[in-house]
Amino acid sequence: MAFIDIASLSFDDRLRLLDELWESLSTKPEAVPLTNAQREELDRRLDDLDREGPVGIPWEEVLGRIRERNR
Repeated sequence: MAFIDIASLSFDDRLRLLDELWESLSTKPEAVPLTNAQREELDRRLDDLDREGPVGIPWEEVLGRIRERNR
């Protein structure tokens, strides 16, 4: 396994790395254990989503705001 000196990466590279790590975990969500509290919270949020529909800001917009703030 190769090690990366994360501190030496640029902000954008660290964001890309974070995104890649998250994507790799999300391919097998069943491999990520949940506590009962986490499962209950996810159920609550899914119920809210069913009632209210999607709310929030698209990821691309969030990422753009972060990048603008750090320039």
